[in-house]
Amino acid sequence: MIPNDSNKDNLLTDSVTTASLNSSNAAFWKNDWLNVQSSLSSLRNSLASFPSSPLRIMRVSQLDADLLDSELFGLFKEQLWLLFSPQIKQTFEPELLAILHLICRLTVLESGATYGAQLQNLKYRNEKQHWGGLQSITKDSPLTTYQKFAYIALTVGGQYIWIRISRLVIAQGWSELSEDDPRKIFWKVLQKVENIYKTVSLLNFLIFLYDGKYSTLTDRILSMRLVYARRIMNRQVSFEFLNRQLVWHAFTVNLIFLYRKLFLKKFNIILICFS
Repeated sequence: MIPNDSNKDNLLTDSVTTASLNSSNAAFWKNDWLNVQSSLSSLRNSLASFPSSPLRIMRVSQLDADLLDSELFGLFKEQLWLLFSPQIKQTFEPELLAILHLICRLTVLESGATYGAQLQNLKYRNEKQHWGGLQSITKDSPLTTYQKFAYIALTVGGQYIWIRISRLVIAQGWSELSEDDPRKIFWKVLQKVENIYKTVSLLNFLIFLYDGKYSTLTDRILSMRLVYARRIMNRQVSFEFLNRQLVWHAFTVNLIFLYRKLFLKKFNIILICFS
């Protein structure tokens, strides 16, 4: 049956009434939401002053994460050294080590955690956003872009620059020059900087053993704290790293065998020409 004109008018009137009610309700809630923003802001700011239970992360898990990263780097280095001649390794060792460090640290840019930290159910968070009463909240603040790139710059670039300067000083024998020589003074400054760094790193480690927050000096400088990625996950020993290491070892052995047969001689000749 086709509706008449009166029914059409009634339907149109009902739809207009419903739309007006929805718009009025939306305006009502919007006004209330805007009115309480100042109160919500003051409440958020006051949360930091309330006492809260400290967030405790197992120290052994954080140390195991660093150990796994070191083992992974050593595995890469061991396989890489088999590809090059001793002359190439001696000449380009700082650059090759920097590339390996960069590969091992790139996961921080993507997931906010190193490979070893992921195996230990850990990730980095921006601790600047969790001071005071916000320390134990469920949602963790992610790392900023500045923290990620600064972490890469300090751990990879800083170590590379230090190795290069040390090799230059040792190769040219700056430590054996006269006391008035600027190069000898620069060498003494390097020695003092190294001693200060080792002392501060030791103090940072002792503080870490006390409060369990920052295992390295770089983490403390950048306010990057390791926390649990999934807090409800059982704390058990994971053999995932061992399984992946076995798979990676078998894969790299086969890859190196093929590389030696196909590309090693040509690649070494090219590097020797540029060295």
